[in-house]
Amino acid sequence: FPPSPSLFYQPVNRFLSSGLNLCTSGRATSCEDCLMIHPSCAWCAQEDFGRSTSLTSRCDLSLNLQKRGCEARFIEFPTSSASILQNTPLSSKGSGSAQYDVVQIMPQKISLNLRPGDQTWFSLQVRQVEDYPVDLYYLMDLSLSMKDDLVTILNLGTKLAHEMGKLTSNFRLGFGSFVDKNMSPFSYTAPKYQENPCNEYKLFQRCVPSFGFRHILPLTDKVDRFNEEVQKQVVSRNRDAPEGGFDAILQAAVCQEKIGWRKGAYHLLVFTTDDVPHLALDGRLGGLVQPHDGQCHLDERNEYSASTKMDYPSLALLGEKLAENNIFLIFAVTKRFYVIYKNFTALIPGTTVEILDQDSKNVIQLIVNAYSNIRSKVELTVSDHPEDINLSFTATCQDGTPLPGLRRCADLKIGDTVSFNVSVEARSCPSHGADQTFTIKPVGFKDRLEVAVHHKCDCSCSSTAQINSSTCSSIGTHTCGICHCEPGHLGARCECQEGDSSSVQLGDCREAEGKQLCSGRGECSCNQCVCYESEFGKIYGSFCECDDFSCTRHKGVLCSGHGECDCGECKCHAGFIGDNCNCSTETSSCISDDGNMCSGRGNCVCGHCQCTEPGAFGDTCEKCPTCPDACGTKRECIECRLFNSGRLADNQTCQRLCKDKIVTVENLEPDAVLCLYKTDNDCVMKFTYSEHASGLSLLTALAEPECGGAPDAFMVLLVVVGSILLIGIVLLAIWKLVITIHDHQEFARFQSARSRARYEMASNPLYKQPVSTHFLESDFSMFGKSYNGGVH
Repeated sequence: FPPSPSLFYQPVNRFLSSGLNLCTSGRATSCEDCLMIHPSCAWCAQEDFGRSTSLTSRCDLSLNLQKRGCEARFIEFPTSSASILQNTPLSSKGSGSAQYDVVQIMPQKISLNLRPGDQTWFSLQVRQVEDYPVDLYYLMDLSLSMKDDLVTILNLGTKLAHEMGKLTSNFRLGFGSFVDKNMSPFSYTAPKYQENPCNEYKLFQRCVPSFGFRHILPLTDKVDRFNEEVQKQVVSRNRDAPEGGFDAILQAAVCQEKIGWRKGAYHLLVFTTDDVPHLALDGRLGGLVQPHDGQCHLDERNEYSASTKMDYPSLALLGEKLAENNIFLIFAVTKRFYVIYKNFTALIPGTTVEILDQDSKNVIQLIVNAYSNIRSKVELTVSDHPEDINLSFTATCQDGTPLPGLRRCADLKIGDTVSFNVSVEARSCPSHGADQTFTIKPVGFKDRLEVAVHHKCDCSCSSTAQINSSTCSSIGTHTCGICHCEPGHLGARCECQEGDSSSVQLGDCREAEGKQLCSGRGECSCNQCVCYESEFGKIYGSFCECDDFSCTRHKGVLCSGHGECDCGECKCHAGFIGDNCNCSTETSSCISDDGNMCSGRGNCVCGHCQCTEPGAFGDTCEKCPTCPDACGTKRECIECRLFNSGRLADNQTCQRLCKDKIVTVENLEPDAVLCLYKTDNDCVMKFTYSEHASGLSLLTALAEPECGGAPDAFMVLLVVVGSILLIGIVLLAIWKLVITIHDHQEFARFQSARSRARYEMASNPLYKQPVSTHFLESDFSMFGKSYNGGVH
C-alpha cells in the first residue's frame, strides 16, 4: 500500500492554508533554485512570461503558472518516481537442484529518480523459504575452565546433525577453537610454561600452549569427522580471565574459503565460552598498537598468524564483517555473563545470546532454539546509506497490520512472507552531482535489494542555455527564460550597472508604502533590491524580507537540526514535524517487546510513549503492576520461564519477551500485587508482581503450583452410601422418639382420666357395689322340689 500523500505534503498544506506561498517568496533566482525550495514548486521557462511582473514570479505552483498564462510544455516540474529493474519471484523451497538460485527477497533491483523534498515509495517482500541449507561453525573456548565442556561435546556432531536434520536436509558442520594471545600479560610466557602452561598446576597437569585461534575442521557434511577432531583436542591455560574470542570470531567470518562458507546457505557461528572477551585497545596492555585490519590471517597450519601483531577487533569492525559475510552469531555463554553478551547483541546486528550450562550439556537444544529464533524473524538493514537521503520503513507482518517506523517482523513461521514499504526522500542534491547507490537486505541473508538513485536537480531547459545572448544585452546567459548577468550588471535584460543611480525608482524597492527600502537589509539598485550579506546566513526575497536563520530553535539548534529555515518558517525533513522540527514521527522506539505500540497503554508522541493507563510507566509503558491485564501478561512469562509451557514457549520467544527477574519461593509475602491462575491440571499457581526503583520488574512465584489430592472413587461411594444410611437412621430415631413421646403423653392422659373416673364412682350415692353370690350343693337340696320344679 502506498503511504498517505497527506504525510508527504503536510508542510505545503500548512503554508498554503496560512496564505504563505513558499514558491513566490523570492528566494529562487533560477530554475534550479526554484526546484530546491519545495517539491510543489514549478518554474515557467516561457520566453514572454512575466514581462510585467517581478523576476521571481516564474517560480510558483504549477496550477498558478498555468492560470497566469504559462503553457504546460514550458513548465519545469520534475517529480520523484521508482521503477523496478529486476523482479524475480520468491522461491518456496531452499534445497534441491536449484538451491543456489533461491530467491528470498523481491524485487532485486530498482531505480529511483528523486527530486529533493519529494518523497516516493516502493515495496519489497521477504520470505523465509523452507528447507534452506545451513552451515554451522562451532567455535569453542579451549581455556582450562572449559575442560568439562570438552568432554560433553565428544559426540556433539552426530546428535546435532540428527536434530538439525529435522529442520533442513542440507546441513554442514565445522569446528574451531581459541584461547588468547600467546604473550604477556594475556598468557603465561615464562620458559617453564612454554610447552605446558599447566606446569606445577595441581588440578590439571597437562595442557597445550596458548593460541589465538585455530581452524580445525572446514564445514563438512561428514559429522563423524567433527567427533574425531573434538576427541583430539586438549585444553590450554591463559593468565587473565578474559579470552581472545573476538579475534577468533573475526577470522571465522572473513576466511570464507578456508572455513568453507557456502553462498547459498544460512551461516551460523556458535561461540561458546564461560568468560568475557577482550575488546579493542586491550592489546595495548601487551604493546599491540596496530588496529585490526579486518583481513584473514590464517597460515598454512590454519592458525591465526597475526595474534601477537594486531590489537583485538572492535565491536564495530566485528559487526561490519559479520554483516558483510551474512553470518548469524550465536553467543552461548554461562548465566553469569549473559547480561554482558546481551548488551553486545544490541551493538552487533544479527546476533543472539543463549544461556549455556556449566558443562555444555544443553548446547544442542540451545543451538536448535537459537536457529528457530533466527528463522522466526526478519529484520532489514541498509548498507552504504547516503547521508542526504531519508528512509522510512513500514512493516506489514503476518497479521496484515501496517506498523509505521518498523523494519522488522517477529514470530514468523518458516515459509511466511512479509512485506515492507519504504518511503524515500532526498533532502538535497549531492555536491558532486553523481548518482548514488545503496543496498537493503535482511540480516543474515545473501539476498539483497540494490537501489540506484538518480537525483533530479537540473532543469531540462538548462541544456539550451545561450551564452552572451542578445536577449541579455550580450553580457549575460539566457537560460530557462531569464538572464544570468555577468558580474557588475543587473536588470531583467542585464541593462543596468551596479551603482547607476539614474535608474533607481525607490517605490519598486518597498514592500509597502511606509516600509523601509529593501526591508532595511539591502540596497535598491536598478529597480530591485540587492540584499546584504550576513554572517548568520542568507538574506533574500524581492524586498530582502526573508532569511534562512530567523527560525525557532530547539536547544540552540536551528530547526532542531531536522529542517531548513525558509523565510522565518522551519521546513522539516521527512520524519519530523513541529514548529521547530523537534518532534519525530518515528514510532519504532515506542514499540514494546510484545510488538504493541506503547504496550497498548499509551500513545507515541514525538518518538516517546506517553502512558495513558493509570499506573503504567517505562519507556514503552511496559510496567504496570496495577493494570487489569498485568497478571495476564506476566502469567505467560511465568509459564514459559518456569515450566516451559504456554504460548510463548511454543514460539521460542520467551527469552525475547520475558526479561523480568523471576524468583521462586515456598511462601509468598503480601507486599506486592498478588496474581493467581488455574493450570491445565486444575492446580492454582500464585505469584506477585512488583517494580523496583531501579526500573527492574520482579516476579516472585511459588516453586510449585498448589494442587489438591485426587479423590478416591471407592471412598467417595462409601461416604455417599454411609451418609444416606446415617441420615436414614437419624430420621428413624427421630421418628421413634416422636412416637414414644406421643405414646407417653397419651398414656398419661389415660391414667389421668381413669383416676378421675374412680373418684367419681366412690362418691356417687346412687352407685351400689356389685355383689356376687355363690351357692353350695347343700343349699340346692333344701330347695329340691322347687328346684326340680323349674327353679333355675
